[in-house]
Amino acid sequence: MSVERERTNVGTSDLELVREKLVHKMMRWTPEQGLQETALAGVDLIRSDEATSCTAAVYEPSLGFIIQGKKSLELGDKEISYGALNYVASSVHLPVLGRVEEASPQHPYLAIRLIIDPQEVTDLVLELGDKAPELEAEFDCSEIGCGLCVAQMDLAMLEAVNRLVSLLDTPSDAAILAPLARREIIYRALMGDMGARMRKFAVVDSQANRISRVIAVLKDRFSEPLRISELADRANMSESSLYHSFKQVTRMSPLQFQKRLRLQEARRLMLTEGLEAASASYRVGYESPSHFSREYSRMFGLPPRADVSKLRGEQRVPA
Repeated sequence: MSVERERTNVGTSDLELVREKLVHKMMRWTPEQGLQETALAGVDLIRSDEATSCTAAVYEPSLGFIIQGKKSLELGDKEISYGALNYVASSVHLPVLGRVEEASPQHPYLAIRLIIDPQEVTDLVLELGDKAPELEAEFDCSEIGCGLCVAQMDLAMLEAVNRLVSLLDTPSDAAILAPLARREIIYRALMGDMGARMRKFAVVDSQANRISRVIAVLKDRFSEPLRISELADRANMSESSLYHSFKQVTRMSPLQFQKRLRLQEARRLMLTEGLEAASASYRVGYESPSHFSREYSRMFGLPPRADVSKLRGEQRVPA
């Protein structure tokens, strides 16, 4: 066996050993399916014992780590499949559709979500300065501006994630060590394959950063009429430049993005607050319940009432 292959095998063995330890920890802290909030601020654990149908969610700025199983996400016209030892970075708020593809009671889907304050990323970018690696040539593609990207965990990243989750067993250490573990994880993401993408959203007045501010406005005011000219003024961009850059980041037009936010919020209102379809449609900004019903059916595959009835009969796992 060559020295290079031997090193690769040792590295793979170490990675799998840490992953297995993390699986055992997570099984103890996820006694039930679904999202489990933890005592660590901004850290959630997710478990599913079975493959799921499509679930809608709005991803906030975060890092998501899959420890076991497989999942797929739809963001506009982009579909991402990723599995164990992959992690995904969401640089802005993004409405997605997700499904767990591989899971069983013996080998549940297990994932960790780390919510990130964009200021944490900005502070580290400033501190790193020119130490951060440049974007490699093979990653220089038309999707560089996309707000959702996937990378492979190396041993250093997985060990950092393992240290963070291990603090659930030693809460007396968490107040001091959890912020350090968070910082290391973000640092390793910035220094890895997706770092250049993440930095684009952290640099003040960059095109991606301007789009992130537009997304924040749409997220807060999605029920109001959409005025592209007002959004362009806020971003200090032309309307055509805003449209192009927005679609690059979100894989949707501003109108499609607003529509998805509206429909997902209406679905939540019907499911959790018991609103009728017409009431939910007015609440999220639709003027015509029939128009709302048509768009809802196109997005979720069923009319509002049938879809909500189906969801109530299922145990939902977050997208």
